[in-house]
Amino acid sequence: MENILIIDDEEMLVKGLKLSLIQEGYYVDCAYDGEEGLEKIKNGNYDLVILDLMLPKIDGLTLCKEVRSFSNIPIIMLTAKGEDVDKIVGIEMGADDYLAKPFNTRELIARIRALFRRTTTPYVKKHDVIKLGDITINVPDKIVQKNGKDIDLTNKEFELLVLLASNPGKLYSKDKLMDLIWGFDFYGDTNTVNVHIRKLREKIEDDPANPKHIFTKWGSGYYMK
Repeated sequence: MENILIIDDEEMLVKGLKLSLIQEGYYVDCAYDGEEGLEKIKNGNYDLVILDLMLPKIDGLTLCKEVRSFSNIPIIMLTAKGEDVDKIVGIEMGADDYLAKPFNTRELIARIRALFRRTTTPYVKKHDVIKLGDITINVPDKIVQKNGKDIDLTNKEFELLVLLASNPGKLYSKDKLMDLIWGFDFYGDTNTVNVHIRKLREKIEDDPANPKHIFTKWGSGYYMK
């Protein structure tokens, strides 16, 4: 069964959430501040992290950025504010999903299930290695290289890249990308796609402002040559 780490300083919330997740069949571990959470991620073997935005010692955004420097583990960020700016910043730091407090536990569980369903990329055969000029995508090993050097991508960035690269010339609207990558049960908006495309371009393009891999058809969507 999947192993989930909850990082939140609200002990009663953590206690109730842990019980609910255990009842769903997950293994659950907990941390109550950013430092403890970071140490557990570095030394543990987790499949997903539920991360609160407001944490003592190391805040959630800083922790998320630090984790992304060495791991692509799926992260669901919790925020008490629920404002768009917090969601966008969280995504830019590498979060895969976000949920505003207070939240319905069933909704969180649905998002967890959706993330686990999308852990593997179903869009191409498992043996595929895709070459796009100076970019090489090893799909089964989830390794992306540019001129022989590894590029660190989040899970969503990798899935976006594989989908577009597997279907060169095919135009995908933001709504279609939301359905294919995030799933119909994702509760975000299409700005999530814009943020991920921008971050992906920053990592794979020589000049993100003048891309040679991922193109935009204004008002329609994105495609890859």
